[in-house]
Amino acid sequence: MRDKGNRTDRRMKILLISAYFPPDTGSASHLFYELGMGLAKKGHEVKILTGFPSYHAQGDLANYRKKRFLVEKMDGMEVIRTWVLDFPRHIPMTKGLWQFSCAAFFTLSTFHLSKVDVSIVYSPPLTLGYSALSLKKRRNVPFILNVQDLFPQSLIDLGIIKNNFFKRFFEGMERRMYQYADLITVHSSGNQNHVVKKGADAMKVEVVPNWVDTDFIRPGERMNGFREKYGLGEKFVVSFAGVLGYSQDVDVILGAAKLLKDKSDILFIIVGDGVEKERLIKKANLYDLSNVLFVPMQPREVYPSVLQASDISLATLYAKVKTPVVPSKILSIMASGRPVIACMDLDGDAPKLIEEAGCGFCLPPEDPEKLAHHILRLYKDEQLREEMGKRGRIYAEERLSLKVAIDKYLELMKKVIKREK
Repeated sequence: MRDKGNRTDRRMKILLISAYFPPDTGSASHLFYELGMGLAKKGHEVKILTGFPSYHAQGDLANYRKKRFLVEKMDGMEVIRTWVLDFPRHIPMTKGLWQFSCAAFFTLSTFHLSKVDVSIVYSPPLTLGYSALSLKKRRNVPFILNVQDLFPQSLIDLGIIKNNFFKRFFEGMERRMYQYADLITVHSSGNQNHVVKKGADAMKVEVVPNWVDTDFIRPGERMNGFREKYGLGEKFVVSFAGVLGYSQDVDVILGAAKLLKDKSDILFIIVGDGVEKERLIKKANLYDLSNVLFVPMQPREVYPSVLQASDISLATLYAKVKTPVVPSKILSIMASGRPVIACMDLDGDAPKLIEEAGCGFCLPPEDPEKLAHHILRLYKDEQLREEMGKRGRIYAEERLSLKVAIDKYLELMKKVIKREK
């Protein structure tokens, strides 16, 4: 029988739980893919518990069709996929049902897992915490809750959750999950303050900034294959790349594009998909914005070339998004050596990061005039663009790299395992 007390001195068996994983695209799948791959390269045994590809998945998906359960190898990790009940995710009520379905089927899958030492859960959906809690109660496996979006507050701010019963129900779930978790990680100090205010023990909340793989995303040639494929030529490219959802204010980008229509060599590219895309395309057509190009969501391996082809990249959120979120796209832009313009609540943590790094401009949300003005400022000043890009890259390498995050998570996992001795 092995000595439980030696778990921190040897190869750890780590379970990552996430609703999204490649070939899904988006920050959730990429963050845990990179974390898992990095931990595996360190010599640890990494398992991923996830669903079948369903979120803007890219590539050949034939191997996933008509299956209920699948175990596959991916970059040194064992990926365990389970079928879940599928509900439309653009409707808040049915998306909630899908989240509870994930928790139920993931929990069932944990009964078939071989022994693990610790688990890390990506939230949202917060419901997946119950899958980790099941392992904790049955097998004494401690878990770390990685809180990315502040649910339900983010949906309350957006006006998606209005009913007082549902507010109380989800706030109660949030409070209980913070109490059950052995450790909670958040990506900024503002998020740390929120979860403590909502009932988490301050002693078990750790700030671990989101990471970016600075070897994967790095400065590169502006005139690259992405520019060639989409006919961008020598245009001055202002890009937005990511999910087109209810939080992302792409309207402010269209407003700035309308103001800059006379600048024929400035092109706005909107790269991504989501529930708002159809409306945004109609709005661009209504404004007759020939300087706006919509491009489908790109596979992960193409994403660096999107940023490298850009002269400026944007991160935008509506004014009603008051949670102190740091969109992961900001980190990717910094790693690519391109300047960033962020339009969002100036009291949040993302503007503080950009100001500290000196890698771009932070503007109030929903102000197309200011956005257009600052785009023109960078358009006219190549030296400023280069300086901001270099500063962002240096900051990303020194403080936001995947290596820094992996070392921190290894330290935290050893900490919670020792508590369970």
